[in-house]
Amino acid sequence: MIQTDALAAFAVFADHLNFTHAAAALHISQPALHVKVAKLAATVGRPLYQRTGRVLTLTPEGEAVARFARDLDARMSAFLSEVRDAAAVRPLTLAAGEGAYLYLLGEVVRTFRPLKLINRDSARMLAAVRAGRADLGIGVLEVLPDDVTTVLLASYPQTLVLPVDHPLTAHAELTVRDLRGLSLVLPPANRPHRRTVERALRAAEVDWTLAIEAEGWSLTLHFVTLGVGLSVVNGCVRPPQGFTSREITDLPRVPYYAVHLPDRTTHPRLAELLTAIRLGLAQP
Repeated sequence: MIQTDALAAFAVFADHLNFTHAAAALHISQPALHVKVAKLAATVGRPLYQRTGRVLTLTPEGEAVARFARDLDARMSAFLSEVRDAAAVRPLTLAAGEGAYLYLLGEVVRTFRPLKLINRDSARMLAAVRAGRADLGIGVLEVLPDDVTTVLLASYPQTLVLPVDHPLTAHAELTVRDLRGLSLVLPPANRPHRRTVERALRAAEVDWTLAIEAEGWSLTLHFVTLGVGLSVVNGCVRPPQGFTSREITDLPRVPYYAVHLPDRTTHPRLAELLTAIRLGLAQP
C-alpha cells in the first residue's frame, strides 16, 4: 500500500531533484528521505529516478508517480479547505426549553447567526449535548453532571403571578405561608418545579388546591389569565398584561446553566455564543 506521506515527500523530491534540498524543505534528514523514496519505489515496483554523474532525473515511472502525488496533494488541500469552510459556517445547535427561549434567549436568537434551535427540557437537553446533537444546552439543573462542562448563567427567584388587583399585591414580598388557600396552576407531578413547590407547601403545612396541570410557562400563564388559578413561576417569566408578580422569599432560587462538552470537542464559535447569551441576559 502506498503511504500518503511517502507520496508527499516524493513530490517535494521531484521538484528539487536533490536529496539535500528536498530533505531540508521537508524538515527531515536525508537518510529518512532516502528510505521513503526507496520504499515508494519498492511498492511501485520500478525505479523512480536515475543518476547520470551528479545529476538526478526522474524515470517515466517517477514522472507518473510525481504527477499522481501532486494531484493527490491538490485534491487533499481542496478537501481540507472545503471541510474547514463548512465547519466555519456550520450553524451552532442550541438546545433549550420553551421557557428559556421565550424569556431568556430572545436577544441571542435575534442577533446570532447561524444558529439552529431545538426544543428540549433539561433532561433531554443534557442527552442532546452528550450525544453531540447540540453544541450548547441551556436549562435548570438540580444536580450538576460531572461528564460535561456547566456554566452558571443566572439565577432567579420564584414568584407568584397574580392579577394586579389581588389582595396579595399589597405585599412587596411573599412567603410560602401566604399561598394558604390558593388554587394553583402547576406543572405535572413529575416535573422538578412541581416537586419543589409541593415540598415547600408541605413543610409549611399550607393547605392549597391544584387548579389544573399545565406544561410550559406560556400555557401556564394562559390559564392564569383565564382565571383558572394563580401560579408559581421562575422570576424570569414576565407576567401578562393586567397581572403582576411577587417574589416568594423562602422558595429556592432557580439557576440556569449553560452545558457543553469539554473544550476539546466544542464548536469554534461556542465561546462567542456564550458571550452573546450573557450580554443578552445583562440587558434590562
